[in-house]
Amino acid sequence: MNTGVCTIRLHMPYNQSLKEKRRIVKSVIARLRNQFNISVSEVDDLDLWQLTTLGISCVSNNSQHIDETLTKVIRFISQNYPESEIIEQKVEILHGI
Repeated sequence: MNTGVCTIRLHMPYNQSLKEKRRIVKSVIARLRNQFNISVSEVDDLDLWQLTTLGISCVSNNSQHIDETLTKVIRFISQNYPESEIIEQKVEILHGI
């Protein structure tokens, strides 16, 4: 079993409130879950208006599949949310037994 872990830090310069940020973040999370069947959560920058960090994970028996999935997730965010800029991303694949 292999596990892929990805953190993506987004800058949303046009947000004017936490309420607006949470609306966008909830939309991103819901669409990612539906599109890619992955686990997603907001893991950092919870009280900042214009920043958020998403934690994403997926499990597979094939590490290449994990890498492809996480690459597609990053591309999906950048293409479908142009108002959000990816300022940092980190992908790690943990190889199990």
